[in-house]
Amino acid sequence: MSTVNLSEITKQFGDVTAVKGLDLVINEGEFFTFLGPSGCGKTTTLRMIAGFYFPTIGKVKFNDRDMTSVSPEKRNTGMVFQNYALFPHMTVFENIAFGLKVRKLKKHVVKQKVEDVLKKVRLEQFIDRQVSQLSGGQQQRVALARALVIEPDILLLDEPLSNLDARLRDEMRTEILRLQREYDITTIYVTHDQVEALTMSDRIAVFNVGECQQVGTPTEIYNQPVNDFVAEFIGETNILPVEKDKEEGPNFIYKSNDLNESIHVNNSDENIASYEDDNQLYMSVRPEAVKVDEKPMEGINVFSGTVESVQFTGESVHTFVNINENATIKATELNRGPSTYLIEGAEVYAYLPESQVRIIPESKGDV
Repeated sequence: MSTVNLSEITKQFGDVTAVKGLDLVINEGEFFTFLGPSGCGKTTTLRMIAGFYFPTIGKVKFNDRDMTSVSPEKRNTGMVFQNYALFPHMTVFENIAFGLKVRKLKKHVVKQKVEDVLKKVRLEQFIDRQVSQLSGGQQQRVALARALVIEPDILLLDEPLSNLDARLRDEMRTEILRLQREYDITTIYVTHDQVEALTMSDRIAVFNVGECQQVGTPTEIYNQPVNDFVAEFIGETNILPVEKDKEEGPNFIYKSNDLNESIHVNNSDENIASYEDDNQLYMSVRPEAVKVDEKPMEGINVFSGTVESVQFTGESVHTFVNINENATIKATELNRGPSTYLIEGAEVYAYLPESQVRIIPESKGDV
């Protein structure tokens, strides 16, 4: 296993800065995910770790060894590409054995290692089959086996599930995580899929326009986003612009022109992100935290409104409530049967718990 230390990494392609000023340490045995939209710099960063790109500025270190300008074949990393990059004219055995043969291992050693890794990815019965005859999920397992069989210090995965259907993606998330834990290998995973990032990662780095916006555990990223980009990119949220008003007891009070009322927020680090006095501020509240009822509710952060629409997704129900004709708040509840669904046009009350509202600044790098 290895730690990966990226120090002040910048990568430019002509006049385009793909990655800017990245400082990051990935720990031994960690499942670390680069998450962000297309063109945000996550794959470029992965390729600098693999050695396919060299940084314009900065250093890449594995443990204490400077790998900044070391060629890919000398880094002992295993990589799984988005398109798997398998050899279609070769069998499963030949594909997996390829890296071992390049290392000039003896035939009986190669055979043993390939058979061992095929058992771990549960494909031993397909050892002599052409990869072109395998399903997408089976090909993905072969690509994983080929990366793991060389016993790399670091496993790199570049959106490996994007070509699979939804059900198979769910299965392969579990499979990749099982293998990563079994091998106890430092793993860096690139995706734009929030569910993959939240369910698989020890920690996540959220990228946007070449800059890392936030690094943290899945619960930290989801519950305590540092700015509006992270809040909106990770899951669903209700975001409205606000202005700081005053402090009142255990709460801070913020003005909302869209709601035409004040918002009370717990005065804590969990509810108020760090910001500067000149920052544009937003309130963020997750739909599952919003309480909606036709019965009147009393207290702070209660707003009357009208149900605009109701969306049924199977496991949950989304209710969209128009408040003050300026703002629409989304509330999400688990499906508890048709009798609990609200009706479009119904007059309702929405409660935004002060312990669930988070105040965040506008992202500097968002475009």
